[in-house]
Amino acid sequence: MVAGGLCLCGLIRLLCSLLIPALFLSGILCICLVVLLWVIRLWIQQRKKQLSSAGRDGKRPLLVAFFHPYCNAGGGGERVLWCAIRTLQKKYRNVTCVVYTGDRDATGEEIVEGAFRRFNIKLIHPVKFVFLEKRYLVEASLYPHFTLLGQSLGSVFLGWEALLKCVPDIYIDSMGYAFTLPLFKYLGGCRVGCYVHYPTISTDMLSVVRDRDTRFNNTTFITNSPFFSKFKLVYYYFFAFMYGLVGSCSDVIMVNSSWTLNHILSLWRAGACTSVVYPPCDVQTFLDIPLEVEKSTSEYSIVSVSQFRPEKDHPLQIRAFAKLLKEKRVGQQPSLKLILIGGCRNQQDEERVNNLKRLCEELGVGNDVMFRINIPFEELKRHLAEATIGLHTMWNEHFGIGVVECMAAGTVILAHNSGGPKLDIVVPYEGHVTGFLAENEDNYAETMAYILSLSPEKRLEIRENARRSVHRFSNQHFEDTFLLSVEPLFK
Repeated sequence: MVAGGLCLCGLIRLLCSLLIPALFLSGILCICLVVLLWVIRLWIQQRKKQLSSAGRDGKRPLLVAFFHPYCNAGGGGERVLWCAIRTLQKKYRNVTCVVYTGDRDATGEEIVEGAFRRFNIKLIHPVKFVFLEKRYLVEASLYPHFTLLGQSLGSVFLGWEALLKCVPDIYIDSMGYAFTLPLFKYLGGCRVGCYVHYPTISTDMLSVVRDRDTRFNNTTFITNSPFFSKFKLVYYYFFAFMYGLVGSCSDVIMVNSSWTLNHILSLWRAGACTSVVYPPCDVQTFLDIPLEVEKSTSEYSIVSVSQFRPEKDHPLQIRAFAKLLKEKRVGQQPSLKLILIGGCRNQQDEERVNNLKRLCEELGVGNDVMFRINIPFEELKRHLAEATIGLHTMWNEHFGIGVVECMAAGTVILAHNSGGPKLDIVVPYEGHVTGFLAENEDNYAETMAYILSLSPEKRLEIRENARRSVHRFSNQHFEDTFLLSVEPLFK
């Protein structure tokens, strides 16, 4: 008994002798890390003074930088970027807008011209572009496994490159790279804000893994294995914790819909500085399209407007369309067409389009589906003006600018019964129907058949209701709410 007590005392003394030096060493390392970060911060501030120069009036302009590595793409996120820049240029005179981009295959002039061509957005003053060389670090293809973590860590290195090339006064992440926020705030000494289009991880994604539901980001290999499903769930919870930690350091948080708001409040827990700023939709341009009773009932087109990314679920559109034709739900309409309009950002997107074309051939609808890639704004407007149905199939779409554009242009919208379309857009207006929602292949085929079976007068009534409801998504409404939200960054 005594010997056992001596052994226990000896063990305790041994642990204490190891623990105290370990705690001391850890404290020393923490202090060294803090000192190192402080030195880096001072060095960056000194570098900022060296790189900055005074304007014509002798005052140094306020640098407002937007982190948008894919600014030359043609999606809704890019529309937000260019409208935000134009809004700041209207409001503040002594502001120079900077865009961090990895689009090194185009000049600054070509990028600005592309924004005007695609979105009809004309900037008031020139923009300074900082071209980044390490954009490949945020490419999903670089991380076949642990993609979320890999891309997020890659964004930190890409953000470091951006910070070294230009140190702004105000930093706004406009593309969803939240892990860059603490980098610019604590090392760059910037006031930081962000516009969240889509949470990098959401509580819905956690539910998908927990329920072992097969999705584009949760493969059958994972769902069929209890071990891998549990491992992925732990990984997701860890990542969600880190995502909330970095996001909460933002001084201003803007989200694009009620759906995004709910998830960001749950993960970031920063409600005091979070607000909904609906994306700017050029509704007036589409509202200028004359709205009349359809003259022809023998020719119909169904139009989809979205980038060719996996989450947009274009295969669902093609399968539902093929089912519609196969079951001859539309009677004897020989000229029914599905027109897929969208932007391709890179070779992966182009390969995705090729796969969709092969799917069309396999389903026997190759001649009935048209692809329109990176088209000019006027051509987009023409297709929407001629379309009968506007189609959208993304599950939990954060907002859905394409949905709003379809409604404003006068199509009868058929969107996915989730996310922004369900909560914010395709909702009754003054008690009247503004569009339709569906969830699966059968729902979409049946609803398309129902829409086409309506009389032209009934479709006109729905189109008019939808048009009246979209004014809350106008450019002017975006400008007002955006300026109100970012005002704390300029104080």
